Amino acid sequence: MTSTVWLSLVSATLVISLTPGAGAVNTMSNSLTVGWRRSIWGIIGQQLALLVHVIIVAAGVGVLVTSSPPLLTGIRYAGAAYLAYLGIRLIVTKTKATTDDGATTISNSTGSAFGMLRRGLWVNLLNPKAIVFFLAFIPQFIRPDEPLLPQYALLTVTVVCVDVLVMWGFFASAAKPFRRYVSTPRGQRVLNIVFGSLFLAVAVLLLFIH
Repeated sequence: MTSTVWLSLVSATLVISLTPGAGAVNTMSNSLTVGWRRSIWGIIGQQLALLVHVIIVAAGVGVLVTSSPPLLTGIRYAGAAYLAYLGIRLIVTKTKATTDDGATTISNSTGSAFGMLRRGLWVNLLNPKAIVFFLAFIPQFIRPDEPLLPQYALLTVTVVCVDVLVMWGFFASAAKPFRRYVSTPRGQRVLNIVFGSLFLAVAVLLLFIH
C-alpha cells in the first residue's frame, strides 16, 4: 500500500468514524456513566466487532450475507432490537449516587469493564450496514496482485487506531462538559432518558432505513 493510498484510507476512515451512530452514542453514554478513562472498554469492544467485520469481508462471507436478503434482514432486526433494548434499559435504570471521581454507579454490571466491552461488541457487530460498508470500502484499498495479508493487516490497524482516536478523543471527550449533570439524581435521570432515546432513534433508523 503506497503512502498516497494509505493517507486516503486514513481520511476516509476519519470521516466515517466522525459520522454519529450507535458506536458514538454508546461511547458518550459510557463516558458519562463511568468516566472518560474507563469508557475505553466499550471502545475496545467496538473495535473487536470491526475486526470481525474485516475478517468476514476478507473471507468472502460478506458477499454471502449481502446476497441473502433474509439473512441480512435478520441481522438488521437483531441489531435494531438490541439497540432498542439498550435504550429502554437505560431509560428505566435507577439513578444512584456518584463516586468520588464523578462517575455514576450503575447496577447489573452495566458499568463493569466486561459489561461495556460486551455491549460495545454487540452494538457494532449487529450492524448489517457495517458489513455492507466494509464490503464496498475494503476493496478500494486492497490490491489483489500484491500479498494480501500485509495489506489487510495495515488496513485493520489503521481503521482500528483511527476509530479509537475518534471515539475516545472526540466522542468520549465531548461528554466531559456534561459530567457535572450526573452529580445529582435528577441530572442522571435526564441524561439516561436522552441517551436511551438516542439508542431508540438509531434502532428505528436501522430498522426502517435501507
